[in-house]
Amino acid sequence: MEIKDMRAFYAIVEEGNISHAAQRLDIAQPALSRQMKRLEESLGVQLFERGSRRIRLTEAGRVLYQRIEHILGMVDGTVREITDIGTGVAGTIRLGTITTSGAMLLPELITAFRKRYPSVTYQIWEGEGARILELLDNRVIEIGITRTQVDSKMYESIVLPNEPLVVIMNREQELGKEKETVELSELMDAPMIVPLRWQSLFVQNCRKAGFAPNIVCVSDSIVQDLLLAKMGVGYALLPISSRTLLTDGNLLYKKLIEPEMSTHTVIAWLRGGTLSTASTHLIDMFRELYRS
Repeated sequence: MEIKDMRAFYAIVEEGNISHAAQRLDIAQPALSRQMKRLEESLGVQLFERGSRRIRLTEAGRVLYQRIEHILGMVDGTVREITDIGTGVAGTIRLGTITTSGAMLLPELITAFRKRYPSVTYQIWEGEGARILELLDNRVIEIGITRTQVDSKMYESIVLPNEPLVVIMNREQELGKEKETVELSELMDAPMIVPLRWQSLFVQNCRKAGFAPNIVCVSDSIVQDLLLAKMGVGYALLPISSRTLLTDGNLLYKKLIEPEMSTHTVIAWLRGGTLSTASTHLIDMFRELYRS
């Protein structure tokens, strides 16, 4: 199997259909179909389920996809390391992030980084924490941003300071007798919008306070949560750093207390791996901007 076959197969799976993959690879769709047919014949297995409008992988196809993601990650990482030597700070930084951290950290970080290193470009993956670590392990990305504590034997990391959770609400539906805080008990009957990561802890704290919460939506999309709060659907439980996204005057936030809830962000990269110069500088900037 050649690298070009791996890239073609990977593109088809990522795009979901052959026509979009052909456009991405800048080749004719019939030629790509023939290439995949030859790949299946050479391997002696069927990689795709036939008869579906959207690409569906067989069990053999899923295994191959996992292996190819790892192989291409190593190939691309090696190329970046070699070409980076002696060329200065350029190239592409590949990083992955969970939604709740990326939306708040990356715009400021990349803006500041581009002022110093304007030749650097970026590829950003988004997913839940386990997926980000999987991409790190497969060397598809160099840096991962998650809210999960990582194994220090496998990863080097920077743990950013804890940040409290706040309740974001429409001004017309303001809750809480205090201006800057809201007690958990004051959310007893409130329709809540809660990210999956904090759902269990939130429910547990509510039960300790003697009530079952009214969770109307579980969503890890910060933008979606803010829009729902703006429309008056409910009260969004989010990290305090999300206040930087409050550009709408109809929204306000209050720190959750009695009890407080907090979270933290972890910046991780493979221990013993070789980072590109650009990624090394980006990690240095993480320390500069966010670490206390």
